Amino acid sequence: MPGTGILQAATPPAWTVAAARNWPLLLVDHANCEKKASSTALALIFAYPEDVQLSLAMARLAREELRHFEQVQKLMREQGVAMQRLAPGRYAGRLRARLAASDPARKRDLLLAGALIEARSCERFELLAPLLPEPMAGFYAGLAESERRHADLYLQLAEAAAPQEAASGALRARLNELARFEARLVLDPDTELRFHSGVPLTVEPATAL
Repeated sequence: MPGTGILQAATPPAWTVAAARNWPLLLVDHANCEKKASSTALALIFAYPEDVQLSLAMARLAREELRHFEQVQKLMREQGVAMQRLAPGRYAGRLRARLAASDPARKRDLLLAGALIEARSCERFELLAPLLPEPMAGFYAGLAESERRHADLYLQLAEAAAPQEAASGALRARLNELARFEARLVLDPDTELRFHSGVPLTVEPATAL
């Protein structure tokens, strides 16, 4: 179950066009996403301290996500984009609302959701990189590989957390169920442009680097 192959729908072209044209807003939300990715990894460490494999993997992931945050901040400074507070999009909250409420199923679902979010990030970096000038193009192309690796990591940890479900196919079935819902989130119209938002209702004029 590698990388972006777990996604049930491709990002609509309208999102890619809007995101490329509104790259300053995208950078701000991207920085927020990297902070959130790090905090998610830390939250898993606190939630499941007895799982040493998970804790060590999430510690490494949290550090890497914070490095990405620093890199995005550097790029924003170079391009004259100020950091600002943005209202969160609906994507992550609605996806998490579909997860099991109690363990052991919740742990499995948190890891599967992590894989889906990272896979979607990978796909969108790959879509955006050819449409953006340097240095953003090279930066996003490099991040796509990191997100693909993160998606694979979350899937491996989910299989380790639920080995019987992995062996029986139940884990794949649950992943597909969550992936179908995730696909709806990126295909439905969205009033806000965010890194993981759905189809934008309006497309703003282009902004050049």
